[in-house]
Amino acid sequence: MSVDPGDDPHVRLLLGAYVLDALEAEETRGVARHLRGCDGCARVYVEMTEASALLALLRAEDLRE
Repeated sequence: MSVDPGDDPHVRLLLGAYVLDALEAEETRGVARHLRGCDGCARVYVEMTEASALLALLRAEDLRE
């Protein structure tokens, strides 16, 4: 999966795929490197990771309500 973030140096467009481990190795390395130096993107990453973990707790029955 390849997404062009354009002129924006941040990786927010890639974070969802990064959380789901759906990026190619080069993109994964680039996002990880960026997260080490960008507090804003790191905060969004933590939020996405937490949301993903909560969604994983849902059962099909929960979605029917």
